[in-house]
Amino acid sequence: MKKNISILFLLLLILFLSCKENVTLDEPNLDVPANEVIISLEEYNTAPREPVALEDYSIEEDILKITYSASGCSGGSWVVKLIDSGLLLESYPPQRNLVFSLKNEEICEAYITKEILFDISKLKIEGDSIYLNLINLDTSILYY
Repeated sequence: MKKNISILFLLLLILFLSCKENVTLDEPNLDVPANEVIISLEEYNTAPREPVALEDYSIEEDILKITYSASGCSGGSWVVKLIDSGLLLESYPPQRNLVFSLKNEEICEAYITKEILFDISKLKIEGDSIYLNLINLDTSILYY
């Protein structure tokens, strides 16, 4: 009986310690189609905005790749969206406000980093560059 309790304690300790590690998932397959940007003022205003950190971003042609991190168990149940308010701010260059929406119901202490691709071609303005303001990430991206 005492041996079984020791084994159980050891297994629980290993499980507990493994949840606190940083987890980095493999890079996505760039052949996978990019996610569509949602253009909706209603969704922009009501979208979940769980805590998330922007680690990196890049634009190649009309594809925005965002590397982001948040706490969770595996990130497998996360729902991620990029939502444009649908409003064009008149400035030079023009601007659009977007929210990087993360719905995260995972309750673990791991810190997970993932990448996601978005097709941002619908946000382009013909013949001009535009700033994409990711409001909840405090980042402006020049897209041309």
